[in-house]
Amino acid sequence: MRHTPRYLMTDPAHVKELIRRHPWATFVSYVDGSLVASHYPVLLEEDAEGIVLLSHFGRPDDRLHELGAREMLVIIQGPHDYISPSWYAPGDLVPTWNHVTAHLYGTAEVMSDEENYAVLSRLTDHFEQGQPHGRSLAEDEAGTRRAAKGAVGVRMRVTRFDARAKLSQGKSAEVRENITAHLGVRNPDLAEAMKAAEIGG
Repeated sequence: MRHTPRYLMTDPAHVKELIRRHPWATFVSYVDGSLVASHYPVLLEEDAEGIVLLSHFGRPDDRLHELGAREMLVIIQGPHDYISPSWYAPGDLVPTWNHVTAHLYGTAEVMSDEENYAVLSRLTDHFEQGQPHGRSLAEDEAGTRRAAKGAVGVRMRVTRFDARAKLSQGKSAEVRENITAHLGVRNPDLAEAMKAAEIGG
């Protein structure tokens, strides 16, 4: 990503919150001279030191990525949207795109069958919470354990990250307030990110 110091997110706590709020991730590996990308949900291993991701890969994606053999990139895309210059002061005509994005790097650890089932159970329970009639893999453990053989659980300790919160930091307070108001109608997550950033002038 373009290196603009005022957009940098350097606090791991902020990156963790981004992952919690936007758990759909893109996994990218470089294998035999080609790039391979897959998309899976992630959870944080909350009791771990640092940033540790838990996920699963459907077979044969695990072999395509050669999991565990080398470093991979995981992209977390947070809220983002087009910013119209019509929201700026008169005469300011250049649009932009605001976003919150993190690039996470590490080497995936392939889990055992038992660990894989535990991660699949955690993922299901996490995303089923709040559903009116939420389901659990435990309702049919024998059947869901058979289904789990089609997936490979992974744990990835993030060894470094490169994260950005590009949120109109170069604009005046009045313009930022106007942008936030417009986004509040169509993209409240991005509007909230701008408010939470407490951006200076």
